[in-house]
Amino acid sequence: MTTELSPDALTGLLERARQDYQDLVGRGLSLDLTRGKPAPEQLDLSEDLLSLPGGRHTSADGTDVRNYGGLQGLPELREIFAEVLQVPAGQLLAAGNSSLELMHDCLVHALLSVLPGAESRWVDQERIAFLCPIPGYDRHFALCERFGIDMIQVPMTAEGPDMEVVERLVAEDPAIKGIWCVPKYSNPDGVCYSDATVARLASMNTAASDFRIFWDNAYAAHHLTDEPVEVAGLLDACAEAGNPDRAFVFGSTSKITAAGSGVAFFGSSPANVQWLLGNNSKRSIGPDKVNQLRHVLFLRDADGVRAHMERQRAVLQPKFETVARILDAELGGTGLATWTSPKGGYFVTLEVPDGCAKEVVRRAAEAGIVLTPAGATHPYGDDPRDAVIRIAPSYPGLAELEQAIEGLAVCVRLAGYEQQAR
Repeated sequence: MTTELSPDALTGLLERARQDYQDLVGRGLSLDLTRGKPAPEQLDLSEDLLSLPGGRHTSADGTDVRNYGGLQGLPELREIFAEVLQVPAGQLLAAGNSSLELMHDCLVHALLSVLPGAESRWVDQERIAFLCPIPGYDRHFALCERFGIDMIQVPMTAEGPDMEVVERLVAEDPAIKGIWCVPKYSNPDGVCYSDATVARLASMNTAASDFRIFWDNAYAAHHLTDEPVEVAGLLDACAEAGNPDRAFVFGSTSKITAAGSGVAFFGSSPANVQWLLGNNSKRSIGPDKVNQLRHVLFLRDADGVRAHMERQRAVLQPKFETVARILDAELGGTGLATWTSPKGGYFVTLEVPDGCAKEVVRRAAEAGIVLTPAGATHPYGDDPRDAVIRIAPSYPGLAELEQAIEGLAVCVRLAGYEQQAR
């Protein structure tokens, strides 16, 4: 990545970087780029939710949404998101507010009850492992760590996880029970899985009969361009390959409507759906159907979701353009960094010279710019190269975002040139 510089040129660049950094510290900034939270302007787009469902309290089939029951969720809401998540409405559950909670529950239930196709509970087996494409989502890794599930790193490619590595590992090790996947605009590098990758995931031979793909389709509708990326439907691919129970599909409205007050979804084979419903019936008498009706009335249908996400895009796209413009102006041609240009989702991945990411994050924090910890994109918080930094542009206003990215670029130049000077 780095460019060879003469000693004199390097000395000059380092002196300038040190002066720029002192100026940055002197500005007394207080900026936060840590998590991909929707900005207030995005949340305002769903303000009408708060006045719904008004005086109405019955669903399309006459069910009183104020009462108990309906563990599968409102049929009309499942119809809206069946297309978005590529799952038939009859095989889709509309649950509480968090898809992460559903992933947690699926792990717990797999540990404590027997999955369809399994010979025993996971907790009764000597070792359980998951494949973790990297860079990846820190909360997926945190779930594995929480339950003592071994994490095996798999490199990402431009088409998704390196399938030669995946296929070899799952074929030889029956302890590997699952893989984490964010198939569209993945967190954090924006990769979209190719049709070939989806087909290979669906059809590959696995030593574990109860292997599951945790398909976290968090950004299914979160486009940033005029050409939305389409990813092949995993559930259909698994059924066609003779592995109908392999896919666990997750999604939510958390970055569509009100974050933390949305609706989460689980889609899978009929056998898996009944397995989850049976387990969930012990912990809940039904989801918040009032909130589900609120979302039905607000979004109306799949076209309503698309129209709403266009309004979201109008807020987000300028922020991603700002990040790209500043990084190109400040770091382009230096050889000190590369970065992604995602077509959707919530993140930009910045790669700095090996051994520099922690130093960049530390310097930025001292200058009042808080970033996601270096290593958060890898299992156990350990990036072996110490090179990957996740940028979350969504929450700050444009003026604050400009300041933060300009400051980040200063920190990259300082850490990079200091490393070269050693």
